[in-house]
Amino acid sequence: MSGVVVIPAIDILGGRCVRLTQGKYDQPTVYADDPVEVAMRFAAAGAKRIHVVDLDAARGSASNKPVITRMLEHSDIQFQVAGGVRSAEAVTALLEGGAQWVVMATAAVRDPHLFERCAFQHPGRILAALDVRDDKAAVGGWLDTDPVVLKALVGRWADLPLAGLILTCIDRDGTMSGPDIKTLARVRKMTRLELQYSGGVASVDDLRQVAAAGAEAVILGKALYEGKITLEQAQEA
Repeated sequence: MSGVVVIPAIDILGGRCVRLTQGKYDQPTVYADDPVEVAMRFAAAGAKRIHVVDLDAARGSASNKPVITRMLEHSDIQFQVAGGVRSAEAVTALLEGGAQWVVMATAAVRDPHLFERCAFQHPGRILAALDVRDDKAAVGGWLDTDPVVLKALVGRWADLPLAGLILTCIDRDGTMSGPDIKTLARVRKMTRLELQYSGGVASVDDLRQVAAAGAEAVILGKALYEGKITLEQAQEA
């Protein structure tokens, strides 16, 4: 038993449930027209927590707020919501709307003062997203990379009352080619925060490797949608 918490991911683009490969917006794979139904399906399979990403909001092109609002009405599931959260008002609106946690990515890297303010305003409710491509932090819906030193960035978050840190290895994301254990192990050494890992996981063995490298939770996307692993198998791993 790995003991790792399994969190299914629902990525929303144009109101539909999709997955991107390596963060590429021009090649989405559509899995369902109604993301809320997908959330209910995951809940019925035993998911206690779901990772929701508004991909349109992440790149600043639009928003899937109506869909996410409907999702958050289901108070029997805990949601962590990501995508384009770049103001204190957006954080408050999501938390008051029913999100258990709010994920900040671009703001966590580029607007440290805002990020710190939100963390202290909502202790234990903010997750920092560390999206990594080529050893750099990727921001703006993964479309840009910032040449920040990961250790300095993660170190900056150490004293904040965060709910945890989500590490996404974008080069592996949606590829089902196995997790980036090397990067995960490096980041694990940098922080005492609870660590969620995402990117490339496609099997029970991958889950065990991620747990052994120090992640407390793993976010699963394409592997679930493509039937490489079921939620039940993942939770029993």
